[in-house]
Amino acid sequence: MNSMIPNRQRYQGWRTALRLFPLLMLICIPLFSMAIDSARAAESSSAGSVYVVPVQQTVESGLYSFLDRALTEAEEAKASLVVLDIDTPGGKLKTAEDIGKRIREAKVPTVAFVSGKAASAGAYIALNAGDIAMAPGSTIGAAMIVDAQGNAIENPKLVSFWSEEMKSVAEMNGRDPYIAIGMVDPSRLIELKAIGETKAIGQIISLSAEKALKVGYSDKNVKSVDEVIAWKGLSDRTVVDFQPSIAERISAAVTSSGIGILLLIIGIAGIAIELLVPGFGIPGVIGLIAFGLYFFGQSIAGFAGMEALVIFLIGIALLILEVFIPSFGILGILGVASLITGITMGAYDTGNALQSLGIAVLVAAVIVSVFVYIFRKRGIWNRFILSEQLTTDKGYVPQESREKWIGQEGITTSLLRPSGMGEFNGQRLDIITSGEFIEQGTRVKVVSVDGTRILVKEV
Repeated sequence: MNSMIPNRQRYQGWRTALRLFPLLMLICIPLFSMAIDSARAAESSSAGSVYVVPVQQTVESGLYSFLDRALTEAEEAKASLVVLDIDTPGGKLKTAEDIGKRIREAKVPTVAFVSGKAASAGAYIALNAGDIAMAPGSTIGAAMIVDAQGNAIENPKLVSFWSEEMKSVAEMNGRDPYIAIGMVDPSRLIELKAIGETKAIGQIISLSAEKALKVGYSDKNVKSVDEVIAWKGLSDRTVVDFQPSIAERISAAVTSSGIGILLLIIGIAGIAIELLVPGFGIPGVIGLIAFGLYFFGQSIAGFAGMEALVIFLIGIALLILEVFIPSFGILGILGVASLITGITMGAYDTGNALQSLGIAVLVAAVIVSVFVYIFRKRGIWNRFILSEQLTTDKGYVPQESREKWIGQEGITTSLLRPSGMGEFNGQRLDIITSGEFIEQGTRVKVVSVDGTRILVKEV
């Protein structure tokens, strides 16, 4: 009987354990779930950084290459978000279209943070992002098409095309498309019911951060990039402050319209001056440096390849050969054609490159003309002109004047038929008659002298 007590105690212990098992499970499962969530959170916090990319310059061709590099790196790093920090007055519409397309095709989420102003092409870039956040005091809009001088372009086709582009990207993210049209077309009457305003004809829409939020052109008003990241719930992620490289900064500067034309002017004028007024060296070096910067900027921006530079250098070589080798202009024509081809091949837009080149040629022609006039005595044309003077002070003895023989008499020493020889005051001279023959030994008189021609007649 006593031997059965331990077995009974063991049986009761198992029964107690089985009764407590559900309670233990109720306690352990939440703890296990919390551990899994913590592990997932830790894994999530370490995966996918946030890239902050500045868009704080004029929208030029160099900006596209920079943003393309930034988005590509963010995609390769599997970034959680790309924040486009926008503060730009706008720029080239063609570049804005390319940037907008690249943003739409990005494989990572994007947010446009308007920290200053997103005007013109900048508004288009912002509307292509997945979300828009705006800082207090910032604006978005004013996308009317203007020329280089800031004057409105009223071409109906261009206005209609750009209005449709703005409308399309606004609709893509569920924004009022007519507000986007009102940012471009001053001829449209647009009602902004959310803020109780109406855009009159002749005006264009530009929205402050507060108004943009009310009409749906901003999703959040924030004060900084950190608040944008917090708004997206990514404050625990690593922030990558993406900045352009030194080469990209140089490229952005030299690919801008004004600097590009200036480099072409300096390059053309420098090379032309060196060819026409040789001996300085400095204009040629400056010209080559200017062209080098031009092609360097276009190359970094992704527009100019090695073939464009090679064709351009061939053009320079042909122009040099034209100066020294007579080719009836063939080498010169081929050289000019090569220069134009190289420059246009290395540009973002062929039409714009030809326009810039035309302006540069006209300005450079004026500079070269002034320079050549000032240093005309050193011009290459002097190689083909005999400028040496045979003067007495250089050792040359001029021919003695024969005017003194007029009126003097002498004897012919040969038969004059009609020219021959005669002796005058003991000096033998070549003489000639007016056509008649005179026998040797006849007395004659000098009647006139014409250069080296001494005319005589019989006495």
